[in-house]
Formats: sequence, C-alpha cells, structure tokens
Amino acid sequence: MPARAIVVSTFIGAMIVSASLAQAQTYPTRPIRFVAMGQVGGGVDFAARLIAPELSRVLGQGVVVDNRAGEVVPAETVARAAPDGHTILMNGSSLLFLPLMRENVPYDAVKSFAPITLAHQSPNVLVVFPPLPVKSVNDLVALAKAKPDELDFGSAGTGSSTHLAAQLFKITAGINVTHIPYKSSSASLTALTGGHVKFMFGTPGSVAPHVNSGRLRALAVTTKQPTALFPSLPTVAASGYPGFECISTNGVLAPAGTPPAIINRLNREIVQILQKKQIKDLFFNAGSETIGSTPDEFAQQIKSELAKWSKIIKASAIKAD
Repeated sequence: MPARAIVVSTFIGAMIVSASLAQAQTYPTRPIRFVAMGQVGGGVDFAARLIAPELSRVLGQGVVVDNRAGEVVPAETVARAAPDGHTILMNGSSLLFLPLMRENVPYDAVKSFAPITLAHQSPNVLVVFPPLPVKSVNDLVALAKAKPDELDFGSAGTGSSTHLAAQLFKITAGINVTHIPYKSSSASLTALTGGHVKFMFGTPGSVAPHVNSGRLRALAVTTKQPTALFPSLPTVAASGYPGFECISTNGVLAPAGTPPAIINRLNREIVQILQKKQIKDLFFNAGSETIGSTPDEFAQQIKSELAKWSKIIKASAIKAD
C-alpha cells in the first residue's frame, strides 16, 4: 500500500475511534429502552427489572423495561433500532435457536446484534413422576430402553429449552421416548405432577417447590459441573454421558453497529451490577446464577451454542410453531 494511502487510512481510523469515544462520553443522552421478551413477571422480565434501576442510577438516565410478546418481535425490535445504545435487548436462548427452527425470521442471531454480556444462566433439572420406578438417570434410561416409545416427556413447547434438553438427552442416551408439548412450563409441570407425562427437564425455580413437596423426584442437573442451585444432585454428564450440557441463558445485546465504546461502557456497568451480592442473591433465589461475561466471551458463547444446537435441531427435524 502506498505511503499516502496508509496515512489516509490511519487518519480515517483515528477519526472513527475519536468519534466513538466522544459519543460514549456523552452517552446516554436520553432514556434507554430495555426490551424484554415475554410478559411481566416472566424470567426475562425478572432479569431486566433487576438490572434496569441499577443501570439507570449509574448512567444518569431512565432505563425503561419494554415487554414485547412473542419470540420474534423483541429481537426484531432491537435489531431494527438505531445502533446508539439507547435500545438494548434482554433475551435468552430462543433468540439463537428460533432461526434454526423457523423460516423467514427477520434477524440473524449473530449479524444483527452486538453482544454486551451474558447476564445469568440456569441448568435444567431432570424430574420424574414419583411412582415411576426410577431413582437415577441410569434407571430412567434402562426403563426407556426396556419400554421403547412407552415413556413420554413434557415440555414448555416445541423448541423451548425444556424440549431441547430432553431431545439432547434422548439422542445422547439412545432412547425412544415421546414428546408432549404444552403451552407453558406451568402447564407441563401440572401434567407431570398428575402423571399424564412421566418426566421432563424443568428450570430450578419452577421444579423446586414440587421436588421439596414430594410431588416430583429430581434425578440430575444438566450443567457439566455440580451446581449450588441443587447441590445434592449429580449431573447428567457424571451419570455416564460425559460432556452433556444444556443450560438456559439470558444475555444483554445491542443492535449491530453500536460503537464499541458504548458496548464496553454498558458491559462494565452491567457486570458491576451483576457482581453485587444482593443482585446475585436475588437471581440465585429465583434459580439462576449470575455470570457477567465480556462482550467477546458472550459472542463466542453464542457461536458455540449455535454450532452445537444446529446439529441437534437438524437431526431431530424440530420446527417451531
């Protein structure tokens, strides 16, 4: 490259960096819209509302949680927003998986967003209807192999994390079991406690009351390592299926093209919020553990999860409604 071109290129690059830093120094200039998937009181909404007031305090602007129903609309809303840090998204694994299960989704899980931080994650918990004669993961697998296609499992809907966890288990263990989708996690748990299905993978917050009351029996968690959320339970991985992991995640993202300086500012502030003991305790009591990753770590996690689950979803021919 000629010397003149190098000088011009360097000058332009310096101007871009300078403009980004200047924008970050004045950011935010108005209230921030924090888009959250689902209804008020749901898991994503809960996370956003724990972070929002703390973020508002440190940024000096209001942070308004904007609940959007459905799985497509919240992500599309943020993907189409101006990339200036004034619209951000709290969303979970469905953001990644939906384009793998449905055609014509109006965003790209990688290209449409700038990751800010992986906020928190939860394992799934393998629970069974107590009269089922199984006390361990291996007991359940043995029963399923002895009675192929006779055991059914519930989920919070096709393509939900509870469905995908069971599908991964089905493939990994080599068993033939039948999926019965319900419209919500609570509906599937009601079916399980009533014996209408025999097992499922549920979130810690939703299954814990039923396990504690004896209405369900917990067998294992889906993290690679034991979790403090259910310290007495083994992992599925340690039960003879090394590497088995299925976790539900929630992260914060901005529209693609948001200046790096703004991304880094939001990351720094949100991670500090997530490290506060009272915030960590509130998440833990709701069945989740705070993470607070860097933007690059979150980006790599997204790519890794997409690579893993695209194979499972394709092999299982899963199509979301």
